[in-house]
Amino acid sequence: MQDMMKNAKIILLAFCAGLAGSWAFQQFQEKPVQGTLMLENSNEKPRYQVKYESDNNNIRDFNTPISFVEASEKSTPSVVFIKNFSGTDQRRYSIFDYFFGTGPTQRVSTGSGVIISKDGYIVTNNHVIDRAETIEVVHQRRTYQARLIGTDKNTDLAVLKIDMDNLPAIKIGSSRDLRIGEWVIAVGNPFNLTSTVTAGIVSAKERQINILGGEFPLESFIQTDAPINPGNSGGALVNIRGELVGINTAILSRTGSYTGYGFAVPVDIAMKISNDLIKFGEVQKAIPGIDVVEITPELAEEMKTNSLDGVIVTHVIRNGAGEKAGLQKNDVITRIEGFGLTGKGSFEEILSYYYPGDRIRIEYKRNGENRTAQLTLQNLEGGTGVLRREFYSSNLLGARLEAVNAIERDRLGISHGIKITGMTRGYLRELGLNNGFVITQINGEPARNPESVGKFLEKFSGRLMLEGVTPNGQPFMQSYSVR
Repeated sequence: MQDMMKNAKIILLAFCAGLAGSWAFQQFQEKPVQGTLMLENSNEKPRYQVKYESDNNNIRDFNTPISFVEASEKSTPSVVFIKNFSGTDQRRYSIFDYFFGTGPTQRVSTGSGVIISKDGYIVTNNHVIDRAETIEVVHQRRTYQARLIGTDKNTDLAVLKIDMDNLPAIKIGSSRDLRIGEWVIAVGNPFNLTSTVTAGIVSAKERQINILGGEFPLESFIQTDAPINPGNSGGALVNIRGELVGINTAILSRTGSYTGYGFAVPVDIAMKISNDLIKFGEVQKAIPGIDVVEITPELAEEMKTNSLDGVIVTHVIRNGAGEKAGLQKNDVITRIEGFGLTGKGSFEEILSYYYPGDRIRIEYKRNGENRTAQLTLQNLEGGTGVLRREFYSSNLLGARLEAVNAIERDRLGISHGIKITGMTRGYLRELGLNNGFVITQINGEPARNPESVGKFLEKFSGRLMLEGVTPNGQPFMQSYSVR
């Protein structure tokens, strides 16, 4: 009997211990997983965003491996193949060229472009369409003649237009929000291989590599290790949602092919430039009236500043926006409109978003003292209104003629002039003139209007006297006999 009672106690004790263990397990185990299932395409594998909740309310996000399928499907229909035809204009050649076998020989170069509007506006690189006599755009195996809307050498961008509607315009993202380490894909036509997609990450931002021309080169490139090769220029750099974040522009290479580094113009800059060219035919450059440089360790020691962030004012233009705002040489600008400056690239990028007449808040240091100023940005003529550049393009002359702006007139010490740009083979090159040459007088008459000067030179025969200034600022005078 005693043995039976003893066994019953053991069984009861074990049963109670089991109940207690079960209750404790339920109380102290990790809380259940809460998951959100996102199915964006029924043909794709589901992607999960899983959140683990612990007692201290810390949340950890976990994602499955990145897929580039969605981004590729969304972006590739918006990227076009561009053909640049040059060297075929008969008027640029004389009878002697044909006699010596140097007559027209067609040259074709290629690149990429991105459709930014349903009605046919396309953004590409300036160097893709440089010196083009005819531009063709190939989209989904159909070929269209394209019109050049405008170019900007300062950012190496150009805008084209084809006469089509309901085109698949790409979705515009934000380059400001783009983060280093984020996945991106490059879409373009390398080596004439159309609709090619490559993947990589954003490896740096606000990169300056000193490759751009123009009077005010703006370099604040996105650097990526997504493979970019010749033919990718003008193509799309997109994020994993298929949104445009940059225009692929350059590679850093000793061989001419991809070796690990590609560079793209940030989309925020590209869209501002494109919209200006479409609306005004001219980029509305906002001038702060100062020159700045990066802060190097040597300059930081000289300026007695502990930070390398910001830029140092090296020159204040007389009667410019900076002087009117009270800025002085050696001021250290640290922020613009609340945005911190990491260097000259970020300084130029932030200013590129604004227009002449915009009033911006500048934060700077002078002799270690924090100061602020309100600066009203100016245009290239020193005013605050919208500028429309006067220019005249001539295949016969083999150049584009444009009026010289106020800043360049001040630099060259002239009151007026017509500058030669975009030179190809033609009449002006035969006269020995080069890109950047400024014509100030023709046969003793002042050169002020590009169209008047262009049409006069196209039709003139006889004794021609040109006066002007060379690109390096040297006075020039030459007499020609023109038939």
